[in-house]
Amino acid sequence: MQDTILENKSETIASSSSTSAKPKLGFLGVGWIGRNRMEVIANNNAGEVAYVSDTAPQNAEEALKSAPNAKQVGSLEAMIHAPEVDGVVIATPSAFHAEQSTLALEAGKSVFCQKPLGRNAEETRRVVDAARKQNKLLGVDLSYRYTEAMQQVYKVVQSGELGQIYAIELVFHNAYGPDKAWFYEPKLSGGGCVIDLGVHLVDLALWTMNFPAVKEVNSHLYSKGKPISMAEGKVEDYATASIALETGTNIQLSCSWNLPAGQEAIISATFYGTEGGVALKNVNGSFYDFVAERYYGTKSERLSSPPDEWSGRAGVAWAERLAKGEGFNEEAEEFVKVAEVLDKIYGR
Repeated sequence: MQDTILENKSETIASSSSTSAKPKLGFLGVGWIGRNRMEVIANNNAGEVAYVSDTAPQNAEEALKSAPNAKQVGSLEAMIHAPEVDGVVIATPSAFHAEQSTLALEAGKSVFCQKPLGRNAEETRRVVDAARKQNKLLGVDLSYRYTEAMQQVYKVVQSGELGQIYAIELVFHNAYGPDKAWFYEPKLSGGGCVIDLGVHLVDLALWTMNFPAVKEVNSHLYSKGKPISMAEGKVEDYATASIALETGTNIQLSCSWNLPAGQEAIISATFYGTEGGVALKNVNGSFYDFVAERYYGTKSERLSSPPDEWSGRAGVAWAERLAKGEGFNEEAEEFVKVAEVLDKIYGR
């Protein structure tokens, strides 16, 4: 696996080190996302699959085909009470993330969780506080940070070559919608397309800008073309938001489900500065193929192109850090900062 900025060009883990043995991991929720993360971690020799658990027996059975030495258990509790388990990877419905993450952390296990870590900032804060108290490594699958294209965008912005970044445009339009009913229940999901898709974009913008303070947030939420508020008990399938940073930068966010976009997806994060621009963009409507482009007036330069096997990289990075014996890191506060922005978009 290629080194990434987030890993700070970390050294190769020496197998002889007492803190570098592959961590033994439990995987809670092994549907297609959970199983993908499990397989990528295992294939990169970043962790040992010790336990799997899923409420759907067929999911667990399928996962065991690629992890034949793992044990199938019926609950999170069975995993976290196993003394040999070092960490738990959680890929369950959003409503359970905060509670399950907290239980695992309080049992002394590190956690890598699918986004969102919590349905709101309060839940997210609870998990981060538990990780700090137990001194355990906490990761969230903010996977777009780990694309080669976004790494290139990050480098350009961090170099200062763009001058003052005054505008950021974020877009995530999905021509499809979630196929699970719980996504459409605000008490279970915490929201619609913003908390499902927008969370990635808000994270990318704030992370690339070193998480400056947020001054003001204005938003508009829609369901089937009609304006809504979260108080109505509906989730949004289209949303726009304007996020003003204390640095003077303005962020414009648009995201959606089931949009007649003319292609499967439109995904981009574009940063405009006084000395040029840089962007992450998907290619030909793909959910997986991205390019990074640098802009000079009317000219552009390609910084990276597909193929890029980025799916699951965030989990590998977390497992490698866990193998080094890493405990709580204050970067987990970033999860709370993103959740606070989403709360403001939702007016809560």
